[in-house]
Amino acid sequence: MTATNTLTLGGLLLALIILVCNLYPWWRGNRDMKMLAPFGKGTAAGISAAMCPGGILGWAHSRSGTVGNGIGERTSQATTGTASGQSITTGQLVGLGATGAAIVVLTVLLVVLAYKEAGKKDRRRIIGGAYVGSTFCLTAGVAGALAWLPGTLNGLGDGIVAAFQGAGVL
Repeated sequence: MTATNTLTLGGLLLALIILVCNLYPWWRGNRDMKMLAPFGKGTAAGISAAMCPGGILGWAHSRSGTVGNGIGERTSQATTGTASGQSITTGQLVGLGATGAAIVVLTVLLVVLAYKEAGKKDRRRIIGGAYVGSTFCLTAGVAGALAWLPGTLNGLGDGIVAAFQGAGVL
């Protein structure tokens, strides 16, 4: 199985199914934002991974499309009898620098620590959020809407590095 940076309708279908499965209990319940926190944490990790051009996080991001396309296409074929292998316009988050990469690593670390503390249900929500965040960033629409994020993380990282180097302190 090879990695891909393209998403098919089947891959999008799987991400939407996971999104709906996480939003439905919240919508039917008292709509407490705390219920969405594990899914949101996972989504933040998935979006962070989508900015990485390589490494473990970049590899995991490219695999989300591969896995989703296969499972989603089989799901669509089995439930409706219709093929869903049509590709969706591809997008990519680019421009992450070394200082932004440090922020990404810290973000993913915080999500991993939250995962370790979470119960069984919340762990599944974190994983689902990571998959949905990563998969949605394979589309041109979401990647375009988040195009500002790598630059922002680079700026945040630059500020932190400058603070540790004593720039502007004296």
